[in-house]
Amino acid sequence: MKEGISFDVYLVLGILVFFALMEILVGHLKQSKRNKGEWFQEAGGFLVLSLLIKPLIVLAVFFIGNTFFPHLQQTLSSWNLWLLLPFYLLIDDLLQYWYHRSGHEYEFLWKLHRSHHQAEQMGFFISYRNAGLYYVMMPNIWWLAIITFLGGGFAVAIGLVAKQLVIIGSHSTISWDKPLYKNKITASLMTMIERIIVTPAFHHGHHGQSKLDGISDPNGNFGNMFSIWDQLFGSAVFTRQFPTDYGLQVATNENWTASYFYPLVKSKDNKNILSKSFVKEKTSEFEPIQIELTQGQKYLWCQCGKSKTQPFCDGSHHGSKVKPVLFESKKTGKVSLCNCKGTKNPPYCDGSHKSLKKEFDMLFKSVD
Repeated sequence: MKEGISFDVYLVLGILVFFALMEILVGHLKQSKRNKGEWFQEAGGFLVLSLLIKPLIVLAVFFIGNTFFPHLQQTLSSWNLWLLLPFYLLIDDLLQYWYHRSGHEYEFLWKLHRSHHQAEQMGFFISYRNAGLYYVMMPNIWWLAIITFLGGGFAVAIGLVAKQLVIIGSHSTISWDKPLYKNKITASLMTMIERIIVTPAFHHGHHGQSKLDGISDPNGNFGNMFSIWDQLFGSAVFTRQFPTDYGLQVATNENWTASYFYPLVKSKDNKNILSKSFVKEKTSEFEPIQIELTQGQKYLWCQCGKSKTQPFCDGSHHGSKVKPVLFESKKTGKVSLCNCKGTKNPPYCDGSHKSLKKEFDMLFKSVD
């Protein structure tokens, strides 16, 4: 186990150094607009994860295993590496896919993951920009520890290095896949590659602000090492293009301590999602909204009913399974857009608000 862990640490550090040097050489780090708090959270998050959280989880699993399941230790040590490695990696990445997706679909997990999407520029260290508790709860880290306890430490070390190479590469500003899309031969090869592993273009799209640019989808492309899960579960978007605007639709400026230590440390701004008293208020109403649209222009209609820019999306849906609706206006002029969120022809009003209002009034009278 010790050999495997040291192998993992040295090679992951080597990958980080490689991408850091590449970004320095092409001037990306010099052009970075990150403040000190962001650098501290990203670099510090990596160190805490590598030197504290992962080792403690491994120690916890070994303690539990030796106490209650000592007969299972080294069970997998006789497995062939070429069988054990894909066994470890596929389950590891499937667990992380669903955990990552849940981080966008459940409010508490979104609060732990949100800082990862606050970054308005990509970079290799963004891979480690999440709240500390997000990593403590991450199921694939516990899977890593379990496989190590069962005797698969060497497979874990190799798998971690391979996975970190893909993950760090997909977050870096060094987009190795971009030139490969320009040549017919390599573009055909990339069709096969991007259907297996996560490429920079695939993951950068996940970090774009919204679907309005025709490239981004922060509610899709959840894969970490393999893109196969997104394809299997219907969340894959392949565009081979890179967003121009990264981060959240509405910028936030809370202190890095709240972003990293939440829920132990909360934001002092009551309007911030990480504050103690914050509540997402419903902003939708029964009556539709008459609004001027331009033919051919794309819009993002709010479906969660909590946007502060009704009827359009402002990102308030994050932390839920509700997604905004992208549409292109068919004409220039005033149209009636649904604001009760009950239409069956989104985003246009179909009169559903009348029946909803009637049901509400009847319910109110019965309570009264």
